[in-house]
Amino acid sequence: MAKLKQLAELVGGDVIGDADLDICRVAPIDQAQSGDITFVSNPKYLGMLSACKASAVIVAPGVDAPGVNLIVCNNPYLAFARILTFLQVPERVMRGVMAGASVAESAVVDKAATVYPGCVLGENVSVGSGTTLYPGVVLYDDVSVGNDCILHAQSVVREGCQLGDRVILQPAVVIGSDGFGFAPDGQSYYKIPQVGIVVLEDDVEIGSNSCVDRAALGETRVRRGTKIDNLVQIAHNVDLGEDCILVSQSGIAGSSKIGNHCTFGGQAAIAGHLTVGDNVMIGARGGATNDVESNQILSGLPLMPHKQWLRATMTLPKLPEMRKEMKQMQKRLEELETLLKEK
Repeated sequence: MAKLKQLAELVGGDVIGDADLDICRVAPIDQAQSGDITFVSNPKYLGMLSACKASAVIVAPGVDAPGVNLIVCNNPYLAFARILTFLQVPERVMRGVMAGASVAESAVVDKAATVYPGCVLGENVSVGSGTTLYPGVVLYDDVSVGNDCILHAQSVVREGCQLGDRVILQPAVVIGSDGFGFAPDGQSYYKIPQVGIVVLEDDVEIGSNSCVDRAALGETRVRRGTKIDNLVQIAHNVDLGEDCILVSQSGIAGSSKIGNHCTFGGQAAIAGHLTVGDNVMIGARGGATNDVESNQILSGLPLMPHKQWLRATMTLPKLPEMRKEMKQMQKRLEELETLLKEK
């Protein structure tokens, strides 16, 4: 529980209304009750304010809501996230290495970390302060995990891979599985040893069942602050820039280099050995088959500017009718040509 003014200070906002109001939790605008705080970040929900039962609402400057207690700030969505964390995310209690965990003698686990039963830590593993390894986490030999990380159940980090600080792996993430590399040998294939590693820099989060493959040589790197959704594939030797967003089922093929602050929609794909610049957005199911310059919003396969793609897709439903009209025009043209020849 916190006073409304305390929450406003937390997010750098201003209170309109009762600053000493007690707030217990964050709730959706259509479900909030007395003691709750909610938020409006999309203008289409402003009409719901009059019927909202929340004790307070987080809004952007310029919102007029007579009789409603408000926190006014420039980014209501970010404020909602920070207040939600403050009010409803419990602090993790560090428990040390718990009975039932298998930890090699050469592993170094900070005293202010937690290793749950069922975890397996190999030789020369290091785990930093404030880090939690939930049941079933497996760290192969020579893995390093930084401070304040969270590795959820059944996540696996293979040999030699490095995780920075505040890295989050959701359940069943695999870091450092072999890259998909095979050399043709007649009608069969010879497996290319994947002897590189994966490096996840600080503040990277990876969603459930996503995979980041180890490099054949050198490293696969996911740079600071990048967030990866569930069911995403990052292939060997990829260099993925800072503060990128990769939505579910997207994938990056081997040895491609992605710039900073890129966003790839669901099922977007980047072919191998390409370079994508900074601030590139690729819509759902878009596919890059050539290098992509910075500062573009693109969609489709092959990629094209998003507005151009919208016009193209609007044309698709009309294609059968256009085809029919073209056949009619072709027939009429042939008839006219026949008449001209007869004259």
